[in-house]
Amino acid sequence: MFNQCVLIGRVGKEPAVRFTQSGSAVAQFSLATSEKFKKKDGTNEETVQWHQIVCWGKLGEICGEYLTKGSLVCIVGKVTYRTYESKDSEKKYITEIVGREMKMLGGGRPKEEGPKVGGTPGTDDSDIPF
Repeated sequence: MFNQCVLIGRVGKEPAVRFTQSGSAVAQFSLATSEKFKKKDGTNEETVQWHQIVCWGKLGEICGEYLTKGSLVCIVGKVTYRTYESKDSEKKYITEIVGREMKMLGGGRPKEEGPKVGGTPGTDDSDIPF
């Protein structure tokens, strides 16, 4: 039996990181995935699904340090379900993705930050043919 999901989407809010009594980090954040399709009448439609992500340990620390609202990420994890009782004694159900891997997508820092790749700062290599 196997429980694995792969999601690629954008972080909906800054990850909230807390630490357990034993010192293990737990990061929680939402992730939005979308699907675009054409309806029968020819109009374009887009649906958005929101997923609750939980990452533990070192991965949780990394998520808290590097992910921001709008970050494009790939999360590999498992689907989990849990219940709890609210303050009103009402039973609540939660579906979460427990992340095992996270890969940031969407490139690095903008070009204006730091020197040009392959060139010496302050030089003009626009006449180099490659």
